[in-house]
Amino acid sequence: MKNPQLQPFVKWAGGKRQLLKLIRENLPQKFSGYYEPFLGGGAVLFDIQPKRAVVNDINRELITTYEVIRDEVDGLIADLAQHKNDKDYFYALRAVDRQAEYQSWSAVQKASRLIFLNKTCFNGLFRVNSLGQFNVPFGYYKNPSIVNETVLRAVSEYLNTHDIRLLSGDFEQAVSEAKKGDFVYFDPPYDPLSDSASFTGYSLNGFGREQQSRLKLVMDDLTQRGCKVMLSNSSTEFIRNLYRDYEILTVEAKRAINSDADGRGNIDEVIVVNYAR
Repeated sequence: MKNPQLQPFVKWAGGKRQLLKLIRENLPQKFSGYYEPFLGGGAVLFDIQPKRAVVNDINRELITTYEVIRDEVDGLIADLAQHKNDKDYFYALRAVDRQAEYQSWSAVQKASRLIFLNKTCFNGLFRVNSLGQFNVPFGYYKNPSIVNETVLRAVSEYLNTHDIRLLSGDFEQAVSEAKKGDFVYFDPPYDPLSDSASFTGYSLNGFGREQQSRLKLVMDDLTQRGCKVMLSNSSTEFIRNLYRDYEILTVEAKRAINSDADGRGNIDEVIVVNYAR
């Protein structure tokens, strides 16, 4: 039985909460293991709640936060309770990753910082500069939910009672062990709708069209292996042409988290599948 309290503990650019119903309706009827190489906030993982999964994100601090929630949730909750929704406090904590002392911080402290900054920064955006330093401004929210104990404990319980493997690396490596009957969901950084709409700042690694093309080759390989694959992306001519040999569903989504106004509002997205629905 699914746990309704199992939800994302952070807001993340490209989060899939509003598309969950459509994704759920188009899942394969049966599958063995579950793979999600671009985990982000985990909305799809927490909605499907598979018993066995391999999940990955290139953002090492995000995966560290998942690990802390799994292994040290009590300490994390206690540390989160110490934070203050104050502008000066926010900027002081934001600046810590520019200082040598940050390297000696515990995993709990780093996870607590990430969640606090995510809950109190502008638009719930996670973005780093070219040096990997968080650089989103203060959000001026009156009463942000910095400590959502119910959700954190639900995530911790799920990660401890299911076979969920957490990785932080390249998406191709994350699916290297996927085999026939497994289901893979790809939610990469989206192909930009315009030159000014590109947003890849959630990690140091940009995700341009060369990476999009490599991802398509990985999907081809998974298809040859007998894996069932679903992929989300923006509805650009490039993406539609890239996946023209697969079934493409067009959906409308409202995007509120984006570094550029061109990427906000109602926009068309695509869901690509390699299996009969």
